[in-house]
Amino acid sequence: MSKTNPAGRVVLFDEVRGLCLILMVFYHGMLDLVTSGVDLTWFFSSVMQRFLQPAVAGTFIFISGAVSRYSRSNLRRGLAALACAFAVTVVTFFIMPATPDLFGILHLLGVCMLLFIPLRPLLDRIRPAAGICLFAVCFLATYNLPWHVVGMGPLSARLPDTLYSNPYLFWLGLPAPGFVSADYFPLFPWAFIFFAGASFGVLAKKKRLPAMFYRGHCAALSWIGRHSLLIYLAHQPLLIGLFAIVLPLFGYQVAF
Repeated sequence: MSKTNPAGRVVLFDEVRGLCLILMVFYHGMLDLVTSGVDLTWFFSSVMQRFLQPAVAGTFIFISGAVSRYSRSNLRRGLAALACAFAVTVVTFFIMPATPDLFGILHLLGVCMLLFIPLRPLLDRIRPAAGICLFAVCFLATYNLPWHVVGMGPLSARLPDTLYSNPYLFWLGLPAPGFVSADYFPLFPWAFIFFAGASFGVLAKKKRLPAMFYRGHCAALSWIGRHSLLIYLAHQPLLIGLFAIVLPLFGYQVAF
């Protein structure tokens, strides 16, 4: 049975974020299995790698942008996300030095939350629908930036390799040759999804969305969505611990 939400919280945001988190945990679990030698051919399909994985992550980022409109302190949220991201980077440097997490989704969200603070007055001057369209176009135009391309299809152009020679600009979407990160969501293009969500959040906060956005549909998903940071931090150690017990029973060893 659906539940009303007198406080005006957009419960559907929590539920969709919870579903995205479950799918992200599933994806990382499958990646752990593949890394450990389990044959999962379908995992490398273009549908999975070029559509489903970016779509799920993009939805999570979009909702994070929308929720920034409700936050009492984006400064606190941003610093907390960056602190957790830094901890993840340090840990992965030790346990998987060949592929540390240098700029994953937590790094991105932390930076975007902090950028939202000074950019908010400018964003407030853009109509929500116009903002969503503008940032969607910017996202598409920069989606292939890490692959030295800007634009889409016949309107695309290859960027000079010299732009990718600085080893410290990977966080902007300009990875140098040989750059590797276990999780990689650079500021461009993904910040545009966050700010598209922030534009959408204006409509949500003004209660201009359908009533279904403000009603509860699944308490479990809502709970997961409200505790997404804690679950995201805990899921990989738990998966590795589980696979360290189960995989040897089938002749595999956990690999990082």
